[in-house]
Amino acid sequence: MMMGSCFFQHLIPLLFVFSIPPALLTVEAFTGTYGINYGRIANNIPSPDKVVTLLRAAKIKNVRIYDADHSVLKAFSGTGLEIVISIPNENLKDMSANEDHAMNWVKQNVQPFLPDTLICGIAIGNEVLGGSDFELWTVLLGAAKNVYNAVKKLDLDGLIQITTAHSQAVFSNSFPPSSCKFRDNVAQYMKPLLQFFSQIGSPFCLNAYPFLAYMSDPGNIDINYALFLSTKGIYDPKTHLHYDNMLDAQIDAAYAALEDAGYKDMEVIVTETGWASHGDDNEKAATIDNARTYNYNLRKRLAKKKGTPLRPKNVVKAYIFALFNENLKWGPTSERNYGLFKPDGSISYDIGFQGLQSSSACSLLSTIKEKGGRGCYEHQISVAITSALTMLLFLQ
Repeated sequence: MMMGSCFFQHLIPLLFVFSIPPALLTVEAFTGTYGINYGRIANNIPSPDKVVTLLRAAKIKNVRIYDADHSVLKAFSGTGLEIVISIPNENLKDMSANEDHAMNWVKQNVQPFLPDTLICGIAIGNEVLGGSDFELWTVLLGAAKNVYNAVKKLDLDGLIQITTAHSQAVFSNSFPPSSCKFRDNVAQYMKPLLQFFSQIGSPFCLNAYPFLAYMSDPGNIDINYALFLSTKGIYDPKTHLHYDNMLDAQIDAAYAALEDAGYKDMEVIVTETGWASHGDDNEKAATIDNARTYNYNLRKRLAKKKGTPLRPKNVVKAYIFALFNENLKWGPTSERNYGLFKPDGSISYDIGFQGLQSSSACSLLSTIKEKGGRGCYEHQISVAITSALTMLLFLQ
């Protein structure tokens, strides 16, 4: 960990501005290995303050959102949670065309919330290159530069990392991993972007989904390989490396593409990965069992804090998609069922997290505490003992 937590980074300019050269102030938006995407395309999920309670109970401190919603930023104030906010794709043309608009956006959505809310990064759009809106391809770099320049002018560049996430559609081939390159039509936009991100010390952000890869070719891909289960894996004849799970292979494919483009030293961070727990009739792999298996094994893999076969020293970091099922998302049923938690805050399946208390007894917790009474757990025990004694008397 280069400079410690994001909280410590917020103190750097105050403590060391006269003693440390600017080149040594390295921004690190992701200071752990396990993060989560807090998507909110839903009308039935908990309020941001309850989400804070959920995240803190789960000990998840790295969070990404897909906008800069002020209610979320206010709820995260003083919590120690480290958040990456986003500029939606629909705003990129404006950000690229007008420096003042980029500055105003930062002044309205970032500056007022610092330092209490630990905003560690700004994502410029999502999955732009390789997407269907070609006009956005041409403005992505300009938007990134204008937002970065605004951050720099406000003396926040030592606190906030600028990134953008890519889907695997930017690659021409990813099997075996060593063969991966950027698509020819993407490369002309990707290389200048990589040059800029290399200059400001930003990582390559990848949205990697073994679920989608398996769904695209179930006849030739072993589902155990996608789920981190025991399998013979694959062998890369060029590097002589063996892969026992697909996510590592996807990450190393990105490293291979970066090396081919001339950016061998750029770090790859997984900004989205997950497995749907429910899907349409043609999405047979989207089951609760598979989602539980993938996310449980992924959590174990990240906890090992190790790298990939190609980059063993680069500890794998990943943001899980997603915190909640989102009932208003369009597309196949799977799109609405990636959540680790249900809309009421209870767990979708057990991978070691506890959800928000939702039983009728536990719903009284706040009232009990306000009156100086017992906690929810003690209340349940008391009820159980009373019920048991009543039953004994009845039987006698």
